[in-house]
Amino acid sequence: MQDRLGDDIRLKHILDAINEIEKYIENVSFEHFISNSMMFNASLRQLEIIGEASNRLSENLLNNHPTIPWARIIGLRNLVIHEYFGIDDITIWNVIKINLPELKAQIEKIIKNL
Repeated sequence: MQDRLGDDIRLKHILDAINEIEKYIENVSFEHFISNSMMFNASLRQLEIIGEASNRLSENLLNNHPTIPWARIIGLRNLVIHEYFGIDDITIWNVIKINLPELKAQIEKIIKNL
């Protein structure tokens, strides 16, 4: 089945999901993040969206942006969905605090150049 949404819409979904996570964790410590199940699980859901949208981007876009770790992004989505009991809190926190800001900048640049 052909994906009806184009790369531009998928990239906006990724950016929207990152923005949502940023709102959730604004001025929040790691301890508060892991103790607040609603915040933690809402963040996981947004990470799923990022991974799913990434998985549906065209091969052309993926190949034109090889510095973005697409396979790892998609792999995290698969981990969150299929291995939810084995999710490491600190790994999720580090992805959110370290990796997402860089990904956001890259996605914004791609969108701007479309």
